[in-house]
This record gives sequence, C-alpha cells and structure tokens, in this order.
Amino acid sequence: MTLSIDPSPSSFVAVSSPIPLTRSSQVAHADRDIAGGRLVRVRRGIVAPASLWAALAPWQRYAARVHAAAMTHPGIVFSHESAAAILGLPTFGEPLEVHALDTPGTTSRLSGGIRLHTTRGDRAVVDVGGLLVTSPLDTAVDIARSRNGAVGLAVSDAALRGDPLLSVEALVAHNEYRISSRGRRVARWVLHRASALAETPLESVSRAAIEWLGFEEPRLQVEFVTAGMVDRCDMWWETARVIGEADGDVKYDGTLQAPVTAIRKEKDRDRRLGHHSSGIAHWGWADVARLTPLRGALRHAGLRPVNPEASRDLFALSALLGGRGRQGRETATPPRD
Repeated sequence: MTLSIDPSPSSFVAVSSPIPLTRSSQVAHADRDIAGGRLVRVRRGIVAPASLWAALAPWQRYAARVHAAAMTHPGIVFSHESAAAILGLPTFGEPLEVHALDTPGTTSRLSGGIRLHTTRGDRAVVDVGGLLVTSPLDTAVDIARSRNGAVGLAVSDAALRGDPLLSVEALVAHNEYRISSRGRRVARWVLHRASALAETPLESVSRAAIEWLGFEEPRLQVEFVTAGMVDRCDMWWETARVIGEADGDVKYDGTLQAPVTAIRKEKDRDRRLGHHSSGIAHWGWADVARLTPLRGALRHAGLRPVNPEASRDLFALSALLGGRGRQGRETATPPRD
C-alpha cells in the first residue's frame, strides 16, 4: 500500500469492537465450539462468543466484522461504511461487505469478503486508534457518491458534527476536485444540504424524506422561550408556523428515563411550544420508513407540499428502511439514535 497517511490528529476516536474477538488458532477446540454453538465465526480465523454475537444489533455486528478484518489484515485501510463504522458515523443495517482501499492503480474487486476499491491517491488516510481509515471528509464524499441520498446525508451531517474544522464548503469542493467523476453529480444533492445542526441520523433521514415528499426545507434547531423556559425544536417551518420533532426510539424505551416520564415531559413541552406554533408534528423511524404516517403527521400539523413528490427516491428510501419494497440484509435496520 503506497497511500500517504495524514499526520494531523483526528477529532474522531475509534469505535471499539462491541464484543471480544479471538483468533481461532488461540482456541483449543474452535471448530468443536463453533459446531456446538458456543462460538461464532466472525470471519475466517476470528471467532467470538455466540451468545454475545446474538445480542448485537445489525450495525454492531458489522463493526465487529470490520475489527475482525483489521486483525487478519494488518495495515488495511478501511473506506466507505467500514470507515464510517470505525469513525462512529452512522451505519445502516449490516452491510454485506467490508470496504477497503487497494494500492493506487489496481482494479476494484472482492477478495475474502473485503471489497477493495481502486483509488487515484486523492483520498486522505488517517490513523484512528491504530486503525487506518479514509478521513471523515473522504468517507462522507465516498458514501454520498455511492449510496442512497438519505444515507449520504446522515453520514455527512454526522461528519460535520464530529469535526468542527470540517465545513459544507470543504465537502462540496472535495467532491468537485476528485479525479474520478463517478458519482459526482449524485453527491451534489447530499453535500449541498449537509448540516451539523441535524443532531441524529433520524433527523438527517427525515430531512431527505420531507424534501422528497414535496415539503419546504425547514430551519433546524430553533429555540423558543416560554415563561423563562427554553425549548429547542428539531425543525421549524416559519411560514406555516409548524414545528417538527423527530423522536428516536431511545426516547421512549427506558434507556434514558421511564417511558411515562418521557411522555409527560413531551406533553409539557408541546404545551409550551404550542404558544409559538399552529401545529406540532412528531414522528419516528417507523413513520419515515412507511412514509404515509410521516406525510400525514406533517399535513395534520398544517404543512402543505410545495413541490411534487419524488416517487423514485421515496420508494428507494422506504425499501432501505424496511418500510416496503425489497429489503436486503444490507439495509434492514436504521442506526439507533
């Protein structure tokens, strides 16, 4: 590998493997334990406890597979979703392949479950916790060029949140100046809309869905003051005086607080925000996946479309999130907020 490594420190911290990984050569009876269901083969030569593996979410299994590839291929340079998994950027579902860069000038190919991508040497490589990955900027551009626009937007938004030195202008310029033009036009839609103000993957994906449904682009993270209390909403349509709230499942699953407490706080907050708005729309992952509930929530709050719906983009997004259409392993589950 002749790619150069950027010596400047990264603002990102490497995401560790979610479960312990062990080389099968270090286990006395690895094949027997795999056959007996005590171990699972993460990739050839790497095993993990089957009970821990079964408890992982899809994106966590993918992160474990990426770390397993790092163990079997020292010096590998991860890219695309694999770089995103190490950098802590959103990963949707459990991608089928680990992605890495090959020596400049070679041909892209699949080898041992690793998708090797050709490069012209115009990507920056950073060392994050001893692992080599494409920079957050390059990772965002790679995904914007090659994946669904909603996924690209979620990754780009997260990259901007994670690196205060990264800007929309830098993302746009890097896409234009890349030697290869493949995916350049597709990425423009994503990169021109990227914003660090979108605080979660659900907000980012919702922004894409809302535009494709024909609604006006909202302002993000607007604050309202009521009787000395400050409430910040996810989205605000000033002309229609409509507030939008993208509520991730973690808000109600008891992880942060009791569900009853979360619901009570939301009602109190909605009453305060009601002094400033004519309607408030709430939605979650399932509503975005099915689209009809999201459309209905926005209309019920008083928002009206200003453009025709982008049917092809909406169908692709719904299939991606498992709402309808064909659903593959790669896109079966959205990232958790």
